[in-house]
Amino acid sequence: MAPIAQAVTVSLEDLRNGSVSLEKLQQAFGPDSLGILVVQDVPEAFAELRRRLLSYASYLGNLPAEELAQLENETAKYLTGWSCGKETLKNGQVDTHKGSYYANCAFYVDAALDCAKPTAEFSSATFPEYLSPNIWPVEAVLPGFRAALEDLCRLIIDAAVLVARACDRFAVQTIADYPPGYLESVVSTSTTTKARLLHYYPQDCPQVGEEEKKSTKEADDDWCATHLDHGCLTGLTSAMFVDEAIVDARVPEGVTTGPLAPLAELEASPDPAAGLYITSRTGETVQVKIPRDCIAFQTGETLERITVGQFKAVPHFVRGARPQPGSTSRIARNTLAVFTQPNLGEDVDREQHITFGEFARGIVAKNTV
Repeated sequence: MAPIAQAVTVSLEDLRNGSVSLEKLQQAFGPDSLGILVVQDVPEAFAELRRRLLSYASYLGNLPAEELAQLENETAKYLTGWSCGKETLKNGQVDTHKGSYYANCAFYVDAALDCAKPTAEFSSATFPEYLSPNIWPVEAVLPGFRAALEDLCRLIIDAAVLVARACDRFAVQTIADYPPGYLESVVSTSTTTKARLLHYYPQDCPQVGEEEKKSTKEADDDWCATHLDHGCLTGLTSAMFVDEAIVDARVPEGVTTGPLAPLAELEASPDPAAGLYITSRTGETVQVKIPRDCIAFQTGETLERITVGQFKAVPHFVRGARPQPGSTSRIARNTLAVFTQPNLGEDVDREQHITFGEFARGIVAKNTV
């Protein structure tokens, strides 16, 4: 079992008043770091917003198949709306372990926007992955879902803006000709930021000895192979674990207005090995636990380019909760990731003059069939 690493932690107030030391930022995001920062003392509303939205992940994942099919967007390579069984794992098998719902967060900048703003180079016809409007569940089918997602995403992006401001303070002192306030402006004005709500379905109980047949690494990352996020800062909630053997995660019959009641959350995962894993700069794989009342921020490839390698993107993967042989529990894992990203026309590589749209299009082409 991989060791548990202690992530660098700061308070939201310290970020707000600019008192986070450059040394601490270096420890969190620098070349020798884990590339993750945990923010504590977040607004009181966060706890309820988190529990509400992560409960919706189970409600969403348990909708009838015909309702989920209405939320799919194959043209956009499933980067808006719902998908399950559309990706392949590293072993070539179709990934049915988790379902995911992508939403554009352009509403953070303008409530009237439902996707990124097009440019002369990028339009809904040429880049539907980023320029297809959101596909929201019909309110009567999943009442209160849209409001729950938008409310929590706004709070997380607000915190990301403050983390970006701290990164700017560091970059100005360490990078020649770095524009003051650049990353904060990128995060606060972007219409390309995306949210991904994830529902890891309960796994069937393995046969005795089945897990031992796998190598440790294979057993760890067979759900989600080690990868890098390609945005700037990824905001993460701690995971919610729900035993769907005793909690009914179906939308109650006759309920057509929200919000839906939050589901009962387990105090902790019954599988202590489940969760987020990071590959450190020295190549060591460690587990990182995010406190339930905190928001974590990971570095992505775009931030690495913007800071000329001063802040490194973090390789990571997620291990799902595995039941013990003979267990009757059906443990689902729900979480939210918010990928803050520059606008499509924003230059993210000053030397090569690459815009984020060009960079993202290359990443999408590489990661999808």
